[in-house]
Amino acid sequence: MLNNLNLNEMAKVVYSAGIDHVSGALSKPSKNGQHSCEKMLLATHRVAPTESNACNRLYLREAPKPRTNISSKELSARTRFTEVQALVSARAKDLNKISQDQADFAAQKDLAGGKRTMRAYLWKVCGAEYDRQ
Repeated sequence: MLNNLNLNEMAKVVYSAGIDHVSGALSKPSKNGQHSCEKMLLATHRVAPTESNACNRLYLREAPKPRTNISSKELSARTRFTEVQALVSARAKDLNKISQDQADFAAQKDLAGGKRTMRAYLWKVCGAEYDRQ
């Protein structure tokens, strides 16, 4: 039976009328207890010129398995991220520091290595503050 099939036709995806192409995850693994699925359906659309018309592909991927052993370095990085994120959120709302932070941000923005957004600047300042502690 497989000998009579054209292998190029097996990989071709044809969508309903009105749909040219789709790209991205069509279904993701569910985290809903008994109905969890271990697979993900991923569609891609190739826009580069090719010799054939087969520019749509579907892939069935296994869900990544959660890691059970996390290194102490990764745990400390996660802790630092959480703490700095809390510092940034608090500092962005602190009325006593907003005007000074805005002035400092504007002064460093156009310098080499300067942060381009206020949020990035606050992450830099709060990260340095956390590392000093």
